[in-house]
Amino acid sequence: MIFCVILAPENTQEMIQVWISAAGLSLATIIGALLGFVIKALPHKWNDAVLGFCAGIMLAASTIGLIVPAAESAGIGKWWLILIGVVAGMLFLNLLDFVTPHLHKITGLDSEEHKNNASLNHVLLFVMAIALHKLPEGIAAGVGFNAAESSDAWAVTLGIALQNIPEGMVVIAPLLIAGVSRWRTLLISLAIALLEVVGVWLGYGIGAISEVLLPVMLAMAGGAMLYVVSDEMIPETHSHGYQKMATYALIFGFVTLVFLEMAF
Repeated sequence: MIFCVILAPENTQEMIQVWISAAGLSLATIIGALLGFVIKALPHKWNDAVLGFCAGIMLAASTIGLIVPAAESAGIGKWWLILIGVVAGMLFLNLLDFVTPHLHKITGLDSEEHKNNASLNHVLLFVMAIALHKLPEGIAAGVGFNAAESSDAWAVTLGIALQNIPEGMVVIAPLLIAGVSRWRTLLISLAIALLEVVGVWLGYGIGAISEVLLPVMLAMAGGAMLYVVSDEMIPETHSHGYQKMATYALIFGFVTLVFLEMAF
């Protein structure tokens, strides 16, 4: 059913946009990975500032690019549908946290390990954590291309892509430290980038099935992004003594995406 919808001739323009979005997200992850080979360690001060800026971008993208369009699509009378979607998206990623460690807490800056993961191979666990977090990000970007305004979807894509670059950088070091070869680490990064392509198309396909389902999907994607910002990115940027700089960077990132949304 999903493939019948996305292969319809009238959706050709949307399909091109989805491919561009998927390619952009993957390219951002790959660029970050390549930078990770060059920049072995980023000082906490600048790491927190960059992540803070990305958190602001994603915060604006989740609200302006996902939750607001979801509310407009559903209508005032179905506000409860949006609330359910946002909560469902947050609960989904909260469930992932019981299975995998926080993505930004195992990048070599700080260590965090859930008690039920103690017996698992750390490298495989690390890769699994990244993969499980990349898929929802791709879905969040893809589902927006079914909305009336594709500019909202581009805002979400931009927010996630900017976040993918520093994220791609910081996933390199733990794999190298664990003894994984440089070539294998690069292949793992490429595989992770491709997972986001799958997520984008999955989100687009699910959102295209039903106009009733679309607002819920948009809201779920927005809730998932809000969870990542609140539970992972902001705590990470406030744990090294540079919270003021991180806060200013977050505000700057938020305002930046707002103006980009207005401009384009």
